Amino acid sequence: MFDKIIETQKNDMIHSVCELIKFQSVSSETNSPEMPFGEECKKALDYTLNLAKSFGFKTKNLDGYCGYIEFGEGEELLGIVGHLDVVPADLQDGWKTHPFEPDIRNNKIYGRGAIDDKGPVIASLYAMKAILDSGEKLNKRVRLILGLNEEKDWKCIHHYKEIGEEIPSIGFSPDADFPCIYAEKGILSVRLQHPFSIKDKTILNINCNNNALNVVPKYCSITLKDNISEKMTTLEFHGVSAHAAHPDLGDNAITKLVQNLNSQFNKDLTENEFTFLSKLYEMGLFDITSPKFLSKDTIQDESGILTSNVGFLGFENNILEIGLNLRIPVNTSLDTIKAKFQELDKIFPAIQIKFTLENPALYMPKDSYLVQTLTRIFNEKSGQNLNPIAIGGGTYARAFPNCVAFGANMPGQKDMCHQVDEFIDIDTLVLSSKIYAKAIYALAK
Repeated sequence: MFDKIIETQKNDMIHSVCELIKFQSVSSETNSPEMPFGEECKKALDYTLNLAKSFGFKTKNLDGYCGYIEFGEGEELLGIVGHLDVVPADLQDGWKTHPFEPDIRNNKIYGRGAIDDKGPVIASLYAMKAILDSGEKLNKRVRLILGLNEEKDWKCIHHYKEIGEEIPSIGFSPDADFPCIYAEKGILSVRLQHPFSIKDKTILNINCNNNALNVVPKYCSITLKDNISEKMTTLEFHGVSAHAAHPDLGDNAITKLVQNLNSQFNKDLTENEFTFLSKLYEMGLFDITSPKFLSKDTIQDESGILTSNVGFLGFENNILEIGLNLRIPVNTSLDTIKAKFQELDKIFPAIQIKFTLENPALYMPKDSYLVQTLTRIFNEKSGQNLNPIAIGGGTYARAFPNCVAFGANMPGQKDMCHQVDEFIDIDTLVLSSKIYAKAIYALAK
């Protein structure tokens, strides 16, 4: 029944995804009480809430930080938690078409946010609409919660909790992979600061376009002035962006820059000049899997191997800053990894270490009701026979108890989150909506 309704909504769903992609909703903090994350995020939220209101849903804007869409009856609340903010994108990054001008080709919708997370949010909304239009009654209320700061600090969800909004009793986040995510690695972001100089050179600038730590940097440059000849030189390095949960899918421009500096200036090393950066490289700080300075043994368990992304390199007032984002297996505590970083001050007494994000792992047993139900529904709707999986990504499922990530990336598909030419396959969009409709009905009936 829901499938037939969703099929009739297919063109409307495609149109809604395209309209939502047009908003350049990169979250940026402002002093505006009406749009704390910027005008484009406000527009994206307003559009989605107005669309839902036109379908007959109850909607609420929570002070511009986030919003929700709700229907159904009952004391309990089923939560679907997604986000409308996106990571930055620019045509110069190598996109075939403008990242905020949606383009449909080869049965795919291209644009920033198509799969992360605007497409899945729209799939969830139209799944709710299919149930509402069917006239089926539910025993729980269903609330689609829309965040605007997921790609940065989660201040949207923090605000949701701080103002006392209802916490779902069960739920899922359509912001990862099918068939179902039973475990998400812990996440730790670290910033290291230390005095830095290169013999006979003045560092004028290091630029990585203020890259987010959860993105593999695609560009990094350094501008140097020779103190003898006064000649200025800029070295530029280009890579491939990817989500920090999958650093192997990218090519880190910062690491390329450091490798080049090592090869150029190692012969001129003197204490307290280039030693800091070259020593960190030698210790494995720039390794993308289980950096060797953290442990002599590989840090790995059923949730996968520890991964690390050097996402930021900057220089100001003779201080070098390095920013990292690590995805830590569920059986390794964040405190264990933090302690290893803090031991760096034994080697570099002048180092400053700041932990800017500490997000403990999510783990729900594979045989739990929620994981089993969602996995079964995916397998029934897709005709597959797959088991739940663990990921390195961090989703809003961590924000609430009894919640896991569920879709919308299909098994075997390349993860296009945070990548150039991000897209959602239209068949995936429609099938995801059908899967979500059945999941909502099963969990709320």
